[in-house]
Amino acid sequence: MQVTQPSLVRGTRDFSPEIMVKRNYILQTIRKVFEKFGFLPLETPSIEKLEVLTGKYGEEGDQLIFKILNSGNYLDKISNQDFEEGSKKLTPKISEKALRYDLTVPFARFVAMNRGTLTFPFKRYQIQPVWRGDTPQRGRYREFYQCDADVVGTKSLLCEVDIILMINEVLKNLGVSDFTIKINHRQILTGLADVAGAGNKVADLCVAIDKLDKIGIEKVELELKERGFEADSLAKIQPLLALKGSWNDKKQILETQFNSSEAGKKGIEDLNKIFELLSISQPNLNLEKDWHLDFDLTLARGLSYYTGAIFEVKINQVSIGSVSGGGRYDNLTASFGVPDLAGVGFSFGIDRLFDVLEELKLFPENTQTSTQVMFTNFDEIAEKYALPLVKKLRDENIKTEIYPDSAKLKKQFGYADVRKIPYVIVIGSDEMQNNLLTFRNMQNGEQQKMSIDEIIEVLKK
Repeated sequence: MQVTQPSLVRGTRDFSPEIMVKRNYILQTIRKVFEKFGFLPLETPSIEKLEVLTGKYGEEGDQLIFKILNSGNYLDKISNQDFEEGSKKLTPKISEKALRYDLTVPFARFVAMNRGTLTFPFKRYQIQPVWRGDTPQRGRYREFYQCDADVVGTKSLLCEVDIILMINEVLKNLGVSDFTIKINHRQILTGLADVAGAGNKVADLCVAIDKLDKIGIEKVELELKERGFEADSLAKIQPLLALKGSWNDKKQILETQFNSSEAGKKGIEDLNKIFELLSISQPNLNLEKDWHLDFDLTLARGLSYYTGAIFEVKINQVSIGSVSGGGRYDNLTASFGVPDLAGVGFSFGIDRLFDVLEELKLFPENTQTSTQVMFTNFDEIAEKYALPLVKKLRDENIKTEIYPDSAKLKKQFGYADVRKIPYVIVIGSDEMQNNLLTFRNMQNGEQQKMSIDEIIEVLKK
């Protein structure tokens, strides 16, 4: 038999029980907030038709989609000419399916297929893995979970307000206090292109300036030149990309610059309304300081389906990319034959959130505790005595286990310590004779004789 050396695909990870309990802590925190805001759970298949995914993420995004080869002899009907025409022509002939790239496009596909049975506005949250053929690095994986919340069937800017509120609540519930919600608007980016006299090159502008914080202004300008922007166009927009100050400071300058751009005016109007509604919800809070908002004209988000407000969230104390992002996509379902169905949503990246909480040491100590109490096991008699008591504790929803083998007390205590089990119930001959059990606190070593009902009361508290 050939022995295979065990290894993982780059960009993927195993999750041990110690890691999973922490991940579940994050997921439960997010899920509670989503449901608090009226969102319902949804799941879609891991595999989608390739035609469903392509053309939704821009040119660079499409290249990162994990394609799945057709079953059987997929090269049987492929000619030499097919190979000569290149990958763009060849790929659809040998691959009809792909792994999910995100959760938004499958959600749009679901809405298009089920629109006759859905009640609009339709609010859903979805927590599932996605796959991207990206270069693995710290905080970036090829397989990772997203936690999406979307509303479809309304153009109300109250939805954007809810997104800001949910982001704030989730991060604060996780103990994260120093973060920034960057916000921009796709129509403001169109206005920026109008100012540059290149209104037909909005997509090129977005792709380039989306890389600003990674490659710097000089390389962004070089890429824009390669994409056909003239030097005088770049000179017009460069000062705008460097704008500083509050929303009101930046807004005044943009209103002057966008006097001939209807798209730019619309973007400013929408953001102004969002901030106004947010201020009404809690009048005494400051947009930048309390809601952690930063209007960032350089925020572009490369996904081509966004049409309105766009968001991105960064944790300021750690050198990890964005932990959340999203925006409005009023035309997404049109590609599935359902026009004029507005939508807006955002997503948390649980893997990056995990790394943030780990680096900042924000996980509560009890996240590693799965079992609350363990019964010792000295012999068959003690085992039979303990089993009904184990059942009684479990019936009270107390996480309980019994050590599976007869062993010395030191070994059993060592097991409880490693597992971080906070309490151990010791059952020996004296305990069985008097029906008073030894209840040991593993953190401080204190122990006392108690009845099973008294122990239940302590554990339930």
